[in-house]
Amino acid sequence: MARIELSGIRKEWGEVVAVEDMDLVIEDGEFVAVLGPSGCGKSTTLFMLAGIYAPSAGVMRFDGSLVNEVESRDRNVGIVFQSYALYPHMSVRENIAFPLRFKKVPDAEARRRVEAIARLVQVHDLLDRRPGEMSGGQQQRVALARALVKEPQLLLLDEPLSNLDATLRLTMRTEIKRLQRQLEVTTILVTHDQVEATTMADRIVCMSKGRIEQVAAPAELYARPASLFVASFVGAPPINVLAGRAEGAEVVVNGLRLGRVGEGGAAGEVVLGIRPEHIRFDAHGLAGRIDQIEPMGRETLYLVETPMGGVRVLEGGAGVRFALGDSVRIGFRPEDSLLFDRESGALVPGARVAPPAG
Repeated sequence: MARIELSGIRKEWGEVVAVEDMDLVIEDGEFVAVLGPSGCGKSTTLFMLAGIYAPSAGVMRFDGSLVNEVESRDRNVGIVFQSYALYPHMSVRENIAFPLRFKKVPDAEARRRVEAIARLVQVHDLLDRRPGEMSGGQQQRVALARALVKEPQLLLLDEPLSNLDATLRLTMRTEIKRLQRQLEVTTILVTHDQVEATTMADRIVCMSKGRIEQVAAPAELYARPASLFVASFVGAPPINVLAGRAEGAEVVVNGLRLGRVGEGGAAGEVVLGIRPEHIRFDAHGLAGRIDQIEPMGRETLYLVETPMGGVRVLEGGAGVRFALGDSVRIGFRPEDSLLFDRESGALVPGARVAPPAG
């Protein structure tokens, strides 16, 4: 296992900056997800950790040792790629054992390790097959076994579940987390899938445009996003965002005046954020009309047109209570509201907005 320290890490491709001024510490044995949209710099960060790319600036340390110039093969890092990258002409046994060739592990020890890790990832009965004879899920397990067999300091997972169907992704999320806890290996998962990040990781590094937006535990990232980007990227259905203006003790949204509570100070252009599950139908709330209905099995998502604008409301339960065009009223608790500065996108700490009255 390893403690990872990144200080002032930067990666440039000519005039294009892929990663900018990254400072991050990952503790020994921790499971961290790097989450963000395509092009945000998360895979570039992973490839720098792996030694595939060299940083343009900054310092990378594993357990206090500088690794900027250390070759990938000398870093003792295991990697599972999105494509699995198994050798099609080799058996599962040979694929798993392949990294041990470069470590010059004695044959008897290599056989022991292969058998042990194959049993751990539940492919011990497939050792004589070739990749083309296995399902995607089985190939994924083999790729994981190959990464783990050399007992790496650091395990890097690059979108490892994106090629699997929904049911298998659920299974493999559980399996990878189980293995990580059992082996206590420091692990970094790169993903654009917020469900993967929030269900698997101890902490999430949320990135946008090459920069870290926030580092937090999944629950904190969801409940107290540091920026409008994080609030909008994390959460499904997405958060309601309503442009407005802070004026003294009020926030004006589309001409509707809402009270402000709390001690957070903000003036000028703001954005009010409220998650769909935090809005409820309330006989004493703001009047609106049902404009869209999306039954989602155990929940129903409504789009309600209100004087504030269109608002998504997520209600639990399999039954659909309303029909298109129905008149309803909605409300929310002040503590569930989030207020962001529109120009910077930063959260206004302590600022709350009172629910609208009917």
